[in-house]
Amino acid sequence: MTDLLSPTAFDVHVSEVRTGVSLAYVREGVGGYPLLLVHGWPETKRIWWRNIAPLAAAGFEVIVPDLRGFGDSGIPDDGFHDLAAHARDLHALVHDVLGHPRCSTVGSDLGGGVIQDLGLRFDGFVERQVLFNSILPKLPVEYEAAGLSNEVSPQVRAAADYYVRQGRDADGLAAELDTPERRRAYVAQFYGSRLWGTPGGFRRAEVDFMTEPFASAEHLRAGFGNYESGIGALRVSEKPRWFEVSDVPTLVLYGPDDHVIYPDFMERCEVAFRDLVGPFVVPRAGHFLQWERADLLNRTVTAFLRDRL
Repeated sequence: MTDLLSPTAFDVHVSEVRTGVSLAYVREGVGGYPLLLVHGWPETKRIWWRNIAPLAAAGFEVIVPDLRGFGDSGIPDDGFHDLAAHARDLHALVHDVLGHPRCSTVGSDLGGGVIQDLGLRFDGFVERQVLFNSILPKLPVEYEAAGLSNEVSPQVRAAADYYVRQGRDADGLAAELDTPERRRAYVAQFYGSRLWGTPGGFRRAEVDFMTEPFASAEHLRAGFGNYESGIGALRVSEKPRWFEVSDVPTLVLYGPDDHVIYPDFMERCEVAFRDLVGPFVVPRAGHFLQWERADLLNRTVTAFLRDRL
């Protein structure tokens, strides 16, 4: 039986997908329909460990990368950590390196933003996408027309103090987190006391497993670059595809035990995606739905894409 708290549970491959950009990834079920699973922050490919084998068994070629600067992937010298850079990396991996002209995608948090950009940037490449507890595009006019406020709610503002610090004082925060133990303890908050996940969703050993890659000072600091890019403190490689409604067929799930994603996430999804299935609330799930309710997500993705298998 596979040890799902082992970094060697699956074979890890490394490819230079673009000049100076090396991505580590798991690839299981080769020959099946290509399905790209994209993590967010503070995650790595390990957050998908409960999904890989069941989805491969269902008939998918499951492709699970570490984004640039995360986990076992390299930290490119170009200094970019924005949505467009991630999207171009993943297109190069799936399309150029692995040879797939099309795929479907699953993502949340930062990874959800990346797959949204990917689907818009490369027309026809993403056939369908599954999102949960994700960042969403900036559509102030459209949201207001739907009766949704463009003001940040007190709940989100209180939960977003980490975002501001990582975006505006990344060097200062990194200097404080000056040992592997401190870095891991900082990241562990997001799996526990910050109440992103459902209560009891992660045992101590599971938190240890998820935080181990962030013991690296260089990789933790690189991860902050995603927030610096989002907040405008770091230059971006190009304008993100982040200001338009998406026509990519989209299934949306929502883990309600999440104290960091906007409370009106589901209503915003009804504006952001023209071809929408859901949104559906998943009880006993929060920000890390792919781990907390892995069986449900695996079944849902398989049903959504059954005609592709």
